[in-house]
Amino acid sequence: MTLTFTLDPQIDTALHEALLDLWTDASNAGGAVGFVPPVVRDDIRPQLIKQLGMIADGQMRLLVGHDEDGLAAVAFLGLNRHALMGHWIWLHTVMVHPDRQGRGHGRRLMAASADCARAMEGVEAIRLSCRGGMGLEHFYAACGYKEVGRVPGAIRVAPGDDRDDITMLLPLH
Repeated sequence: MTLTFTLDPQIDTALHEALLDLWTDASNAGGAVGFVPPVVRDDIRPQLIKQLGMIADGQMRLLVGHDEDGLAAVAFLGLNRHALMGHWIWLHTVMVHPDRQGRGHGRRLMAASADCARAMEGVEAIRLSCRGGMGLEHFYAACGYKEVGRVPGAIRVAPGDDRDDITMLLPLH
């Protein structure tokens, strides 16, 4: 299945709704994308609006991947505005639709995100944070990222279920 990536697509109503559906479906499938299932679209909507506002303000960029069935993968690239940290970006809310997982879309999304970052003037690395206890750090390591930090128990998904917040780094040179 072919995956076509677009950086900074026009965010119209159709894309807004597709992003909302993808984020809801990924969350309900157990994806570590900021929510704990079960969720409905209205649970996700405020965070999506916040991130779309950051795009409009030039603080974030959006990378989308489409296949013949529609929106399949998404990553938000967070730009650093701090004068001493502009040489790296954050990768946020990395998602592949649950129905399309296992096809290599995640690796292609990570490679496309790195290609986009390399094309940004002065960007030398990508940082991301992931939830421990899910094996995500192994996936990101397979994509070239190195674990550079871990805060034990920083993410509380439920009472008595605290997870590590793991920081990963991908040097781009």
